[in-house]
Amino acid sequence: MKKFAYLVSIICLFTFTAVANAAEKFIVKKSSYSVTETLDRLEAVIKKKGITVFTRVDHAKGAGKAGLNMRDTQLLIFGNPKMGTPLMNENILMGLDLPMKALAYKDDKGQVWLAYLNPAELQRRHDIKNQKIINKMTNALNGLTNAALK
Repeated sequence: MKKFAYLVSIICLFTFTAVANAAEKFIVKKSSYSVTETLDRLEAVIKKKGITVFTRVDHAKGAGKAGLNMRDTQLLIFGNPKMGTPLMNENILMGLDLPMKALAYKDDKGQVWLAYLNPAELQRRHDIKNQKIINKMTNALNGLTNAALK
């Protein structure tokens, strides 16, 4: 019986760790604004900081053009070469995840959320050693998104 309890404990620990790790891959913040206004606000904050905005993708609009339905969902693609270039110089495959992206979406209950990939996940995924840039990226994304959502 003790072996069974031990085995169950180990399984629960691994399950909890897997769920916790999955939750840490993304930063998701509640928005009080519409999807469009959330990204408008984020885009304004980003531009004010001198960060390049590359494009905006309206996934719901694209789905509609294909005859499909999708809740309101938009993606903002932006970046700062001063942060991204050193990371790509460390691992060129980082270019698959850069520039950064922020997704504003409405869930099935009508709540709008703003999400982005956690820089710690980028660091893990690409085996990045440059902790200083990862920390700067983490703080910058947190500050930008908090400013947009206030």
